[in-house]
Amino acid sequence: MKKTIIEKQKSPFNIDFKELFQYRELLWTLTYRDLRVKYAQTIIGFLWVFINPIFTLIILNFVFGQVAKVDTGPIPHVIYTIAGMCGWTYFQTVLGTAGTSLISSQGMIKKIYFPRLVIPISKAITALINFLVVLLCLGVIMVILRFPPSANIIYSPFFVVMALISGLAGGIWMSALTIRYRDFKHITPMLLRLGMFITPIAYPASAVPEKYQLLFHLNPMAGVVEGMRWSLVGGDPPSQYAYISFILITLLLVSGIFYFNKVERVMADIL
Repeated sequence: MKKTIIEKQKSPFNIDFKELFQYRELLWTLTYRDLRVKYAQTIIGFLWVFINPIFTLIILNFVFGQVAKVDTGPIPHVIYTIAGMCGWTYFQTVLGTAGTSLISSQGMIKKIYFPRLVIPISKAITALINFLVVLLCLGVIMVILRFPPSANIIYSPFFVVMALISGLAGGIWMSALTIRYRDFKHITPMLLRLGMFITPIAYPASAVPEKYQLLFHLNPMAGVVEGMRWSLVGGDPPSQYAYISFILITLLLVSGIFYFNKVERVMADIL
């Protein structure tokens, strides 16, 4: 019979990618379960994946496009907004679901061993569906309005990767924090609502006064949203401060892994 030896990690920064690969079937099982449970016993089922971003698009387009009349140049505001939603929707979905992911899986965590990092990673994979749906909606609207994609689209893979990293980093942090401090179950929705308005989704970052630009780009998603929109539909290139967002995202991922590994050692006891 095969023996499994569990060794204490030598460093909080250590990620055993080989072990994660060995548990890939569990990862896909958790991902499939999330997709299946999320829309179970609903009347319209999977259509909610489309309704949620469309509803958000309508609200943002009305507030910033019709009421505030934000100038987006030659880009129709509806296209400008949904292009900005691409990266933000993914980040929002991961953060919103990863926070309680470990708590909801406490029965499994207490009974069997597996790398706990599998749980927030499964949430990040599940959220890719929402990301692809927003991209699909963007493509459909661009076809309807006959708006061509930007020539900068060759740079889009970089910003997509940064969006994925930001979502994973935020999910790892939030899942670990929520175990120790259950207040984050209530704080997270408030942070996401605030984040949607302080991130340049429906307005250009250039609309923020110069003296606040540095502070504004301490929001890790600011540079991601700017860059992804620029690469997909054109418009203003990312601000000179956007690099701050990218550095912060990298730091969040590294520090998130460090903190998660520390919490993982006592996770079963806390739960």
